[in-house]
Amino acid sequence: MITVEGLNKTYRTGHVEVHALKDVSFTVAEGELLAVKGRSGSGKTTLLNLIGGLDTPESGRVVVGEWEVSTLGEAALQRMRRETVGFVFQSFGLIPVLSAAENVGVALRLTRTPAREREERVRLLLSLVGLADQARQRPYELSGGQQQRVAIARALAHKPRVLIADEPTGQLDSETAQSVMQLIRAVVRDQGVTTVVATHDPLLIRHADRVIELSDGALVPRA
Repeated sequence: MITVEGLNKTYRTGHVEVHALKDVSFTVAEGELLAVKGRSGSGKTTLLNLIGGLDTPESGRVVVGEWEVSTLGEAALQRMRRETVGFVFQSFGLIPVLSAAENVGVALRLTRTPAREREERVRLLLSLVGLADQARQRPYELSGGQQQRVAIARALAHKPRVLIADEPTGQLDSETAQSVMQLIRAVVRDQGVTTVVATHDPLLIRHADRVIELSDGALVPRA
């Protein structure tokens, strides 16, 4: 489902160069949950941004499904993200004035999904993440764990084939983080979504099917 080949990314600030990724290559099978571990600054977020088409590589190749992401123009990237990829971020990113149900339905409005179909999909997803009774509550009325559950439901609203989660439990306590990661694991099994999760939390890594590690932008060889 995902192929990364020879990926390099360098950021330049004045005369300073930061090699965020160095010749990174790997694949992710359809329906697999891959964890990318590494310390802060190891290149995890850069890698996820390149896979999701939020950034472009200096060199190398990224393929997601039938999309060769690294060669797409902006219009095609927007279509790819709208049709194929769902994103979950550490900061939740919910719209404060909208209810949980309305936040989940935003992506479906963008794709002009008919109202009845949209409402049914939202109900299904909120039930899937255990928040059917909180549909009308706004983000400030929800706990951090509940907000992240809404964010996961929103990421799945348009039925993506790939889910990208960047430190999705970074703002949560350990018990809530475990619950959210278990939810992601259950969603992968239930929905068949290929998932890449960046985390440095060893308690969460055990939920993955496979783990790769980044250090200073390079893949750490497997022992």
